[in-house]
Amino acid sequence: MKSTARRQSYGVKAAPYAFLLPATLLFALFFALPIGYALWLSFHKVKVSGLGLGSGARKEVWAGLENYTDALTDSELVNGALRVLGYGCIVVPVMLGLALLFALMLDSEKVRLTPFTRLAIFLPYAIPGVVAALLWGFLYLPDVSPFYFVLDKLGLPQPDLLDGGPLYLALSNIAVWGGTGFNMIVIYTSLQAIPAEVYEAAKLDGATPLQIALRIKIPMVAPSLVLTFFFSIIATLQVYNEPTTLKPLTNSVSTTWSPLMKVYRDAFGDGDIYGAAAQAVIIAFATLLLSFGFLRAANRRQKQEAAR
Repeated sequence: MKSTARRQSYGVKAAPYAFLLPATLLFALFFALPIGYALWLSFHKVKVSGLGLGSGARKEVWAGLENYTDALTDSELVNGALRVLGYGCIVVPVMLGLALLFALMLDSEKVRLTPFTRLAIFLPYAIPGVVAALLWGFLYLPDVSPFYFVLDKLGLPQPDLLDGGPLYLALSNIAVWGGTGFNMIVIYTSLQAIPAEVYEAAKLDGATPLQIALRIKIPMVAPSLVLTFFFSIIATLQVYNEPTTLKPLTNSVSTTWSPLMKVYRDAFGDGDIYGAAAQAVIIAFATLLLSFGFLRAANRRQKQEAAR
């Protein structure tokens, strides 16, 4: 009896670990292992002896911080980071501002056809990023775009959205169009969780719909705004699909327009997987640092507001 009870007790204790095992294995194989391999590659390089011919002419040796030094002093990587910074300054505030506006409008009592409207706003997010970039890319081309045809018939100027400064607006538009729906759903879900008694009390006090939105709804969905801002920062730093897809349509997008595009070119175009690994680690560390700093600042502000 004691042995049976002991086995049952052991089985009960081991059950949670059995349920966690598949997720742990997947995490190790497809997340932890690639990160570890990239770290290992970033500290190595290939040493070529003689003419580089023969079986022992190319050896993998320890490089220390050489790859990281080269990456941090690479002007192409720095310029790509600056371009992404400018791109993010457009995308993040516009996307989150529209998402908050749409969520507040859908939460209003005067809005009709809410399910249809919610689906229509969310639908662009369901379209793959490459497909969305291709669709918008052809809409930007003067020869095939119906917008340019209408502008030409009206005698209005036809700006080239794939060259110079307008390129940032063209790329940002694709990201905003595709990402606003997801952020809107997150904020709208938080609005739906607010008790109706809060709104009723505000109405009894004479608050207008605008005052309710500014003084009740927005402060109460602040955690959702922090979450969407956090996700938007990560997506901005990892921008790759939009510029890569538009690259064949214009000469203004280089192979190193964004840091991830440079990593891809160095790894699979130039064959420098060691330098590319170091650049990838730097990008990951910068993303982690910015995300952690933002979350820490947001948590500190929430604690200060709660203490008042």
